[in-house]
Amino acid sequence: MLTLIYIIIAISALILVHEWGHFFVSRKLGVGVEEFGFGFPPRLISRMKNGVRYSINVLPFGGFVKIFGERGEGEQDQRSFASRPAWQRIAILGAGVGMNLVLAWVLFSAGAAIGVPHAIESGRNVGVDNSGKQIPVSIIGVMPHSPAEQAGLKIGDQILEIRTPEISLRIESEDDVRNSVDAYRGEEITLVTRRGKDIQEVKTVPRTAAPDNEGPLGIAMARLKTVRAPWYLVPLEGLNMLVQSVVAILAGFGFIIKELVLRHAQSVPVSGPVGIYQYASETRQFGFTYFLQFVGILSVNLAILNALPIPALDGGRILFIFLEKIKGKKVNPKLENMIHTAGFAVLVLLMIVVTYRDIAHIW
Repeated sequence: MLTLIYIIIAISALILVHEWGHFFVSRKLGVGVEEFGFGFPPRLISRMKNGVRYSINVLPFGGFVKIFGERGEGEQDQRSFASRPAWQRIAILGAGVGMNLVLAWVLFSAGAAIGVPHAIESGRNVGVDNSGKQIPVSIIGVMPHSPAEQAGLKIGDQILEIRTPEISLRIESEDDVRNSVDAYRGEEITLVTRRGKDIQEVKTVPRTAAPDNEGPLGIAMARLKTVRAPWYLVPLEGLNMLVQSVVAILAGFGFIIKELVLRHAQSVPVSGPVGIYQYASETRQFGFTYFLQFVGILSVNLAILNALPIPALDGGRILFIFLEKIKGKKVNPKLENMIHTAGFAVLVLLMIVVTYRDIAHIW
């Protein structure tokens, strides 16, 4: 439940920051803003200030901004979005994407300042914390349908000891786990693990044969050490993570498009709200910093998704402005609104399908 609250707050913040970008640039350029709302209607309370209605709505998830003229009305009115030159309309539409990137940079920088866990070199004689104690081996991945998943092991669990009827081995390195598990394939073993402050004993049977790159238990392991950037490098570290995230996510979108267009793939690696919740739950096991980084990546995803030239998204609306400049006249507002409405309906349908697939995968 706590993870659900965190993810609702995080996604609401991402949406509000995005909408605030549109709001801020509109006001700076003198374009009329009719309403800036927290959550979605029906409206609970509202207040007028400087010609803008600020509202709090029943559904406390994200928010919205209503800009005068965004649907083509009031073209002769100087305060209307529709009356403004192309560069101003593009600036207003692109401001949401820009603010999501700025927020991601801030979150990545905060993570660099607090300290981000990094996997350290494998081996028995390396990797100690500030007090000189050996850093424990942590599970950083659990494969679906593996013995580890069936035994209830989760990302973030620390493996402290492996017991069998013959031995009781204290774990000091990843190799200790690998060697012990390999030696007892097909036999029951007991893993002593730490999850938060709790110590538990987990019984499992390593597979005698496993899929490639999974291993007998089906886990990925590492020892994690928190690394903090010097204060004067924090903004640069945040910017570096932002650039890496943008490149990685663009590559991911490229892969999805390639799979859909060239290979006609029936399934691609995308997730909806349920998948995001699962990832958030796993990320929280590693601590608050990892969750910050996760929200930063979500912000980059939201920015890039909205920049795509798809109807109903900011990129789709910008595309119509470019078409206007190419044709020398505006696209019929009714036609454009119909296309954006259809695009929104397709996006909602896609979200339903992805959410159904996420739930089916769980069950």
